[in-house]
Amino acid sequence: MIAAEPAGTVLPRYGEASLSDVLPSVLGALGVAGEQNELDLPTAQRYCVLLIDALGWNALRAHQVQAPFLNSMAGSAITASVPSTTVTSLTSLGTGLVPGRHGLLGYTTRKPGTAATLFNALRWDEHKDVDPLAYQPHPTVFERAARAGVAVTVLGQRKFSRSGLTSAALRSPGFTIADSLGERVALAASAVADGTGPALVYVYDGDLDFTGHQRGCRSAAWRYQLVLLDRFVEELYLALPPGTVLLVTADHGMVDVASAQRIDVDHIAALQDGVVLVAGEARFRHVYAAEGAAADVHATWRDVLGSRATVLSRDDAIARGWFGAVEARVVDRIGDVVAAVNGDCAVERRSVFPIEAKLIGLHGALSADEMLVPLLTMAG
Repeated sequence: MIAAEPAGTVLPRYGEASLSDVLPSVLGALGVAGEQNELDLPTAQRYCVLLIDALGWNALRAHQVQAPFLNSMAGSAITASVPSTTVTSLTSLGTGLVPGRHGLLGYTTRKPGTAATLFNALRWDEHKDVDPLAYQPHPTVFERAARAGVAVTVLGQRKFSRSGLTSAALRSPGFTIADSLGERVALAASAVADGTGPALVYVYDGDLDFTGHQRGCRSAAWRYQLVLLDRFVEELYLALPPGTVLLVTADHGMVDVASAQRIDVDHIAALQDGVVLVAGEARFRHVYAAEGAAADVHATWRDVLGSRATVLSRDDAIARGWFGAVEARVVDRIGDVVAAVNGDCAVERRSVFPIEAKLIGLHGALSADEMLVPLLTMAG
């Protein structure tokens, strides 16, 4: 019998109210045959979907003054994917699939075909031998939409236009470069205005995530960034032609972790015993064990971390539904042991992830602040 998660844990609501349900529901709302509007979104001919990186539901509701427009939109909370991180949740959004099917299971995982090499999905250019279309072979929702006759536009920064993550998670016949906020507003408005049939525009903004990582999500810098973001969302809404629904969501929330609350694997010999690779991120670790050592590694990590993390074997994590249904090709990408950090804690490995150790705001675990994200709509 698998013990229950600690109090405060938020489990993903795949198939009910999660990021993987958003774009299929948009297609259903646009009237695309065979697509179900599980989230009961407003029916419309045009949709503009904005994903704000790291805008957690709890943080948004706690900042009514800084974000009056966003808080005026109709909506509720849905869940991110597990782990609650950009790579995984963005791919869940773009494909309409749970992590166990699309297979992008964290910021870093084990590189396919290796025993102890890190694969960083945000730095795909360093792994040119990993084909994004083979690594994530399922069609995206944007491809499904285009085949159904929906005019699709994906707006993103130039640096993302040819990235492996974009190809795996957001591939589309209509990627358009939009580096500035002004470009995103203008290009989104013109994209949904062109033509007479159904249209879907996707917009991404990552400045809140960057600010939270660097300065903390409780910082003045974060609050000012939210003010600017709220104005951007309002301008975007005002620019969209009548009959367009603006939908705003996020890929995860964030928590601040003090340096005194961090555990460094490099400083605890027991956490290295039998381990060939530590991946994931500081709030959600994939731990890959040497052959025959998985059970011992699981026991050791569970004992050392105690209440500071929920430490499961791969099989138990799958059984709990953390990743949804898991395809056979994806199983080995999951750590032999996975550790979701509880409370205000982080598990670092500074010798491998030195930049991560300098970040104040973190995410990846199953707390409400990280897992709950907004699903907001406003019709023009």
